[in-house]
Amino acid sequence: MPGVDFDAVRRQVPMRDALRLLGFQPTSTRGDQVRGLCPVHRATDPRDRTFSANLRTGRYRCFRCGSKGNTMELWAAVHRIRLYEAAIGLCEALGIEVPWIWRW
Repeated sequence: MPGVDFDAVRRQVPMRDALRLLGFQPTSTRGDQVRGLCPVHRATDPRDRTFSANLRTGRYRCFRCGSKGNTMELWAAVHRIRLYEAAIGLCEALGIEVPWIWRW
Protein backbone atom coordinates (compact mmCIF):
# COMPACT_ATOMS: atom_id res chain seq x y z
CA MET A 1 0.00 0.00 0.00
CA PRO A 2 1.45 3.40 -0.93
CA GLY A 3 2.00 6.06 1.68
CA VAL A 4 0.59 9.57 1.70
CA ASP A 5 2.78 12.66 1.87
CA PHE A 6 1.04 14.23 4.88
CA ASP A 7 3.11 17.42 4.67
CA ALA A 8 1.95 17.96 1.09
CA VAL A 9 -1.69 17.47 2.13
CA ARG A 10 -1.26 20.01 4.95
CA ARG A 11 0.16 22.53 2.46
CA GLN A 12 -2.53 21.89 -0.18
CA VAL A 13 -5.65 21.81 2.00
CA PRO A 14 -6.48 25.05 3.82
CA MET A 15 -8.44 24.99 7.07
CA ARG A 16 -11.06 27.22 5.43
CA ASP A 17 -11.85 24.51 2.83
CA ALA A 18 -12.11 21.75 5.42
CA LEU A 19 -14.46 23.83 7.59
CA ARG A 20 -16.59 24.63 4.54
CA LEU A 21 -16.86 20.91 3.68
CA LEU A 22 -17.89 20.20 7.27
CA GLY A 23 -20.63 22.83 7.09
CA PHE A 24 -19.04 24.92 9.84
CA GLN A 25 -20.73 28.30 10.37
CA PRO A 26 -18.64 30.64 12.54
CA THR A 27 -20.46 32.51 15.28
CA SER A 28 -17.63 35.04 15.48
CA THR A 29 -14.64 36.04 13.38
CA ARG A 30 -11.65 38.14 14.33
CA GLY A 31 -9.00 38.39 11.65
CA ASP A 32 -7.93 34.86 10.76
CA GLN A 33 -9.55 33.39 13.89
CA VAL A 34 -13.05 31.84 13.68
CA ARG A 35 -15.09 30.47 16.58
CA GLY A 36 -18.27 28.49 16.77
CA LEU A 37 -19.89 25.13 17.39
CA CYS A 38 -17.42 22.26 17.61
CA PRO A 39 -17.83 19.80 14.73
CA VAL A 40 -15.83 17.16 16.61
CA HIS A 41 -18.16 16.71 19.58
CA ARG A 42 -21.11 18.00 17.55
CA ALA A 43 -22.03 20.91 19.80
CA THR A 44 -25.61 22.13 19.39
CA ASP A 45 -25.94 25.06 21.81
CA PRO A 46 -25.98 28.17 19.59
CA ARG A 47 -24.15 30.13 22.31
CA ASP A 48 -21.27 27.63 22.31
CA ARG A 49 -18.04 29.17 21.02
CA THR A 50 -15.55 26.69 22.44
CA PHE A 51 -14.24 25.69 18.99
CA SER A 52 -11.57 27.98 17.57
CA ALA A 53 -9.69 27.68 14.27
CA ASN A 54 -6.93 29.84 12.84
CA LEU A 55 -7.33 30.01 9.07
CA ARG A 56 -3.80 31.32 8.53
CA THR A 57 -1.94 28.66 10.51
CA GLY A 58 -4.36 25.82 9.79
CA ARG A 59 -4.71 24.86 13.47
CA TYR A 60 -7.83 24.30 15.56
CA ARG A 61 -8.76 23.61 19.16
CA CYS A 62 -11.92 22.89 21.10
CA PHE A 63 -11.75 24.07 24.69
CA ARG A 64 -14.59 21.74 25.70
CA CYS A 65 -13.71 18.32 24.23
CA GLY A 66 -9.95 19.00 24.02
CA SER A 67 -9.60 18.09 20.35
CA LYS A 68 -6.81 20.03 18.62
CA GLY A 69 -4.51 19.84 15.65
CA ASN A 70 -4.24 20.63 11.97
CA THR A 71 -6.70 20.39 9.10
CA MET A 72 -6.15 16.66 8.54
CA GLU A 73 -6.49 15.90 12.24
CA LEU A 74 -9.76 17.85 12.33
CA TRP A 75 -11.13 15.83 9.41
CA ALA A 76 -10.02 12.59 11.09
CA ALA A 77 -11.57 13.56 14.44
CA VAL A 78 -14.92 14.61 12.95
CA HIS A 79 -15.24 11.46 10.83
CA ARG A 80 -13.60 9.23 13.45
CA ILE A 81 -11.08 7.81 11.00
CA ARG A 82 -7.30 7.43 10.83
CA LEU A 83 -5.06 10.18 9.44
CA TYR A 84 -4.26 8.11 6.36
CA GLU A 85 -7.97 7.86 5.50
CA ALA A 86 -8.49 11.53 6.39
CA ALA A 87 -5.75 12.67 4.01
CA ILE A 88 -7.22 10.67 1.14
CA GLY A 89 -10.79 11.73 1.96
CA LEU A 90 -9.92 15.42 2.14
CA CYS A 91 -8.08 15.33 -1.18
CA GLU A 92 -10.93 13.48 -2.86
CA ALA A 93 -13.57 15.81 -1.40
CA LEU A 94 -11.67 18.84 -2.75
CA GLY A 95 -10.75 17.30 -6.10
CA ILE A 96 -7.03 17.43 -5.30
CA GLU A 97 -4.72 14.65 -6.43
CA VAL A 98 -3.56 12.58 -3.45
CA PRO A 99 0.22 13.10 -2.99
CA TRP A 100 1.26 9.45 -2.86
CA ILE A 101 4.65 8.23 -1.67
CA TRP A 102 5.73 5.14 -3.55
CA ARG A 103 8.36 3.00 -1.89
CA TRP A 104 10.22 0.49 -3.99
